[in-house]
Amino acid sequence: MKTEQKDGGTMCAEDIYKETWEWLHERKCDHLIPKQQIEQYAMSVARWIQCEEAVSKFGFLAKKPTGTVMSSPYVTMGKEYMKQANTAWYSIYQVVKENCTSELTGPTPQDDAMERLLQARMAGKYY
Repeated sequence: MKTEQKDGGTMCAEDIYKETWEWLHERKCDHLIPKQQIEQYAMSVARWIQCEEAVSKFGFLAKKPTGTVMSSPYVTMGKEYMKQANTAWYSIYQVVKENCTSELTGPTPQDDAMERLLQARMAGKYY
């Protein structure tokens, strides 16, 4: 989650993990979710953000070695990571929904993931 990336940047997975754990802790559900599940969610979101940034940087199309045009592999990878992130989030949220004693209001870490992507685009940062 902390490994330096090929482009020299850092991943945002650690921040996503911390935000998610804090959100769970505030709702007194942090002990109900395995650490690995939160890590899986954080990595999936971070990789999805990376793919979206690559699509923004390189475009929706790529060139095959034969010279023909194809859909960018980042689009496909981004869809898969988004699916993984959503599945992991729904699993986490279901446990919280079933066990939280207070009303679930306000933003969630899932909402923050989209905000993080939008902020990165505006700042020109690539994860």
